[in-house]
Amino acid sequence: MSYKLKLIIASVVVCASASNPALANSMRCGTHLITGGDSRSSPGMYEVLRRCGEPTDRYGDTWVYKRRGVTNVLRFSSEGQLRYIQKG
Repeated sequence: MSYKLKLIIASVVVCASASNPALANSMRCGTHLITGGDSRSSPGMYEVLRRCGEPTDRYGDTWVYKRRGVTNVLRFSSEGQLRYIQKG
């Protein structure tokens, strides 16, 4: 295998592994991509509700959306900012 081909494969592997955490902490609501994480950039409860509608279930700071066979569990901080999205 040539050096150039090895470099391309290594680049693809690094890019794929770097993008997975972002995808695991996000969900799509229509045309909107909802992403949890940094409190400055993550949406609040009102914004999620506006973009995604009512959740299937609510347990305090934890909301559950079940759509098309996919379960997304959203966890909010005590200040109401989206912290994490867990795929179920």
